[in-house]
Amino acid sequence: MAAWLGRVSLGDAWYNMYSRLLRTKPVGSMAHSSDDLTELAEGSAVGLAKVLTTVDLVSLGVGSCVGTGMYVVAGLVANAMAGPGVILSFIIAAVASILSGVCYAEFGVRVPKTTGSAYTYSYVTVGEFVAFFIGWNLILEYLIGTAAGASALSNMFDSLANHSISDFMITHLGTVRGLGKGEDTYLDVLALFIALVVTAVIALGVRNTVGFNNVLNVVNLVVWVFMIIAGLFFISSSNWEGGKFLPYGWSGVMQGAATCFYAFIGFDIIATTGEEAKNPNTSIPYAITVSLVTCLTAYVSVSVILTLMVPYNLIDVSAPLMEMFAVHGFMWGKYTVAVGSIAGLTVSLLGSLFPMPRVIYAMARDGLLFRFLSHVTALTHTPTVACVVSGSLAAVLALLVSLRDLIEMMSIGTLLAYTLVSVCVLLLRYQPDEQTDTHQFESEVQDMDGLKHEDAKDDQILSENDGSSSYHTGRTEGEGDDSDFHTGHPSLLKRLLGGHYYTLRLRLGMPDASVRPTPATGRIVTRCTLSLFFMSFLLWSTIIFGVEQGTGAGAVISGLMATMMAGSLAKLLIMIIQQPESTRSLPYMAPCVPFVPAAAILVNSYLMLKLSPLTWARFTIWCLIGLLIYICYGVWHSTLELNAREQQAHASSYQRYDDHLDDTVSPGDDLYTQEQDERPYQGWSKSNLSSETVPKKLFEHTNTSL
Repeated sequence: MAAWLGRVSLGDAWYNMYSRLLRTKPVGSMAHSSDDLTELAEGSAVGLAKVLTTVDLVSLGVGSCVGTGMYVVAGLVANAMAGPGVILSFIIAAVASILSGVCYAEFGVRVPKTTGSAYTYSYVTVGEFVAFFIGWNLILEYLIGTAAGASALSNMFDSLANHSISDFMITHLGTVRGLGKGEDTYLDVLALFIALVVTAVIALGVRNTVGFNNVLNVVNLVVWVFMIIAGLFFISSSNWEGGKFLPYGWSGVMQGAATCFYAFIGFDIIATTGEEAKNPNTSIPYAITVSLVTCLTAYVSVSVILTLMVPYNLIDVSAPLMEMFAVHGFMWGKYTVAVGSIAGLTVSLLGSLFPMPRVIYAMARDGLLFRFLSHVTALTHTPTVACVVSGSLAAVLALLVSLRDLIEMMSIGTLLAYTLVSVCVLLLRYQPDEQTDTHQFESEVQDMDGLKHEDAKDDQILSENDGSSSYHTGRTEGEGDDSDFHTGHPSLLKRLLGGHYYTLRLRLGMPDASVRPTPATGRIVTRCTLSLFFMSFLLWSTIIFGVEQGTGAGAVISGLMATMMAGSLAKLLIMIIQQPESTRSLPYMAPCVPFVPAAAILVNSYLMLKLSPLTWARFTIWCLIGLLIYICYGVWHSTLELNAREQQAHASSYQRYDDHLDDTVSPGDDLYTQEQDERPYQGWSKSNLSSETVPKKLFEHTNTSL
């Protein structure tokens, strides 16, 4: 008997832990009307200011990317990893970013009025633990990005002063054993000061930050045009000849792409500003697209000029664009670029620090981090405490760690966050519509006259095309159609394949348009998506460490294993395609689902595995620290946990005071059925519903009565 009770207790403990880790945040809890600026954190009296336009979002996205990416990363990768092949590295990194960017854009439309970017997206889809994990790594991304920006500015000033600043610090402060690869480094007091000054600017308010950002972006744009035109007078094709274009081979290009990904991470700053954007439904997708295209153009053009002006092995890593003019004796050009460097690196620093306190604010508001971090100051409408804490940590990091190590550390957390966003898109697209709170989207539509007009237009087109063979003709009225408004894969594939589209559908076993997703099909997609996520890492590990680095029979065996894994990935994709897709239409939807999210997962996982082992070691330490915080604090103080305890307390009181009533339930009664109907389906974690929507004791009591 004692052993049986022990097993029961163990089962209950596992059930409770499972429910806690995989509980999801209702999307409707974040839905507010357009004039509601008081979605308050506990203890706050005000909310975030809704002041950002589409132009502001584009400016934030471009500024956060172009600064450090153009003035630092291009020279670093060209010198140490890829040579002139840095151009290809940037293009590959851009493709990975675009694949993730369209997934970000869809989520930005699904949950527009939110702060926290990928953290919040994960919280409403895959559960609390994964959301905390992503949020924690987004903090790492922005923390290192801020420190790297401050360190880059310090290096640039040091280069202008002929390294007298660093010599002064080494002479008077000495050197310390760095946190990077073990080499000695000097205490970069100037970088610490720069980070603290920018922290003060961010804390003053979003209006001041965006205005300052826009001015610096204009300066950066003018200097970029100057560099391209002036550089044409000093280029030499001999720097690309004789095998110099790919001196480190394709392996160096791919390693460079993993580092170049750092240069594109700024677009997710756009997704963190949903609560502060005036019209997030249209602004977020447009701003992400424009930012990525602009940044790619800037990086490729600058890399071409840089590698044609200076041999790749002679590029100055600390200030490559300034020194490329100095090498040719064009000092006026050097100082002009210096002005652009100050503007570009400052705006990049702003772009890294701006979203970090907002992610911390979102996590603290949900109770996963300490709640005092969610305080919003009435004067500035910014999470001031989170700004000060995050800026101070970044300043300390800039003081102790070199720029090269900071850049290498940065990409891994970002790549993982982007990968999990793609996973979330796959999960949501194939779940029953009840999983995504329809009341949220309907309230969004009611708040915006433009979307009302689009809905009316969709109904009219749907009635005109009644009886057509569109994949989405099975939709109910008001759910949208397969017009240009819908950017999902059916319309795109139809245009590409023409009449072969229906033959392909038949051979792949794609469901009929009238079929709707069910909980069972949603769970199939969930299992397939998670399997695809883990198998992608296993596939690339086999290729990188077995095929590329192996020899002889070992490499052959690894190649055969990789081939079988690739076949399994294709089978998983076919299984996903064979499930019915949600019919819900959004103002923007990622194209070619499931292929685009699957491609993003594959590319991002490959780039992650190309990073150095030391980067993985530091990433592991950071994750262990976060896990400790979550176990000791977050899991017990989560808002969802507090709500579940309150519901359980109410249920216990109900049973205690109403024991004298007849609580028997017959099979024909509507009580249990109504409870089930009112509970939204969540394909990722079905069982956690009974612990949140219906308290477990009451749930078991009802089952016993039945």
